[in-house]
Amino acid sequence: MRYISAQVILGTILCITASSHAAAQSVATKVMVRVTAHDAKIIGTGVGGARVTILNVENGDTLATGVQEGSTGDTQAIMVTARERGKVVYDTPGAAGFLAELILDGPTRVELVAEGPLGTPHAMQRASKTTLLIPGQDVLGDGIILDLQGFTVVFETPAKDVHVRAGEEFEIRANVTMLCGCPTQPGGLWDADQITVMARVLSNGDLVEEMSLEFAGTTSTFQGRIRVARTGRFEIQVIAMDAAKGNFGIVSQFLEVIK
Repeated sequence: MRYISAQVILGTILCITASSHAAAQSVATKVMVRVTAHDAKIIGTGVGGARVTILNVENGDTLATGVQEGSTGDTQAIMVTARERGKVVYDTPGAAGFLAELILDGPTRVELVAEGPLGTPHAMQRASKTTLLIPGQDVLGDGIILDLQGFTVVFETPAKDVHVRAGEEFEIRANVTMLCGCPTQPGGLWDADQITVMARVLSNGDLVEEMSLEFAGTTSTFQGRIRVARTGRFEIQVIAMDAAKGNFGIVSQFLEVIK
């Protein structure tokens, strides 16, 4: 009778274990992530897209990172049609998303992080969530959704570091959109009548003047006229607010008031 040494048996077991481990690592797991604007559509290429990062919760390793690109999706499906369980909402032709291909050793808890819109850094927001992923179990279709709250607010006038005279009115105009770039207007799908837009003038953090901006008659544009009585360098802020939906946005710049 032939005998097999313990060393040979142990070596065989180790080889099989290593082989099985390598096989497990070779299984690619696809995960679709979509970053959306709260109460609006997908954050697409038109506003710079959104950065998506997938981290291993256990050790902090970055498993995948990239920029979501594509269109904002189907308005009817996302904003109008009543949602039925299991019905596709975001996975329509050309819709933005970030498709990651991960190599997982085993069941892995991950953190998904979204930042955007990248095209307007001052308006960027961040959201994250954790979930468990299983090797070989692809998450496709609508995918995993990360929702970003807020508005994008951009000055139209005055220009940066402009000079105005003390006591004289000057115009403030600002563009207010959803983070996906979706437009605001009275009675529209994103109703400007539900958004409060304020202009504020501050000196060293102290409020000097404040007024409401009204819809200017042009999509997403709000305007008003304001004056500053004294000379100096002032900060102008425009703040957009929809507290009912938890959406807020701000932009600021400086203004020189001269005699």
